[in-house]
Amino acid sequence: MIHFVGAGSGAADLITLRGKKFLEDADVVIYAGSLVNPQLLEYTKPGCAIYNSAKMTLEEVLEVMFQAEKEEKMTVRLHTGDPCLYGAIREQMDVLDEKKIAYDYCPGVSSFCGAASALDLEYTLPNVSQSVIITRMAGRTPVPPKESIESFAAHQATMVVFLSTGMLEELSGRLIEGGYKPDTPAAIVYKATWEDEKTFVCTVDTLAQTARENNITKTALMIIGDVVAHHSYDRSKLYDPEFTTEFREGNSRQ
Repeated sequence: MIHFVGAGSGAADLITLRGKKFLEDADVVIYAGSLVNPQLLEYTKPGCAIYNSAKMTLEEVLEVMFQAEKEEKMTVRLHTGDPCLYGAIREQMDVLDEKKIAYDYCPGVSSFCGAASALDLEYTLPNVSQSVIITRMAGRTPVPPKESIESFAAHQATMVVFLSTGMLEELSGRLIEGGYKPDTPAAIVYKATWEDEKTFVCTVDTLAQTARENNITKTALMIIGDVVAHHSYDRSKLYDPEFTTEFREGNSRQ
């Protein structure tokens, strides 16, 4: 059996209880290199075979899985954050489906959630932003043209940008071209929830300058939108004393 496991956003104690149990029982662990906190590997049992996938191709990763299956061993494929975001898990699962090898998927805490916790931030503030766009800049791996930064920026929703720390000058230009004002609040979160986490609040037009001044070149994500500045917002209807819910009758003001 192969378990795809989300390692969480960084801190070793932010893995799920289920994910931790899988690590404790694993005979083989293939983990995503520098993106996964090595402290998580301390949960493994003596004799567990551990592989760093940063040094491996897809074919090499799959071969380790195939060999473990032949030997009736349990494998954990440990991905950063939640594997559903930029985890490249589908290409692994498709081959396992072809080979009729059983697997399952244990979710984890994504770094975009960890980044919000680092800033004490709520992504969805009433009458400010009720949507979160998760995307990245096109680098060596392209992005579909219909998903350009400019087209997303036109919505003025909250945006979280992964895998783009080295392209912040271009990111700022595209955000502004798409409709964000240059002074729109923004933040850079470096290694969210890790011991060396750093956060920097800035604006759309100072993203590159902020990263440069603080030597941030990788392992960071950017948050764009008024929610970063805890913008003036409406009170939640759910907890408004006048609002009736399934569980509570609202009280009209006299």
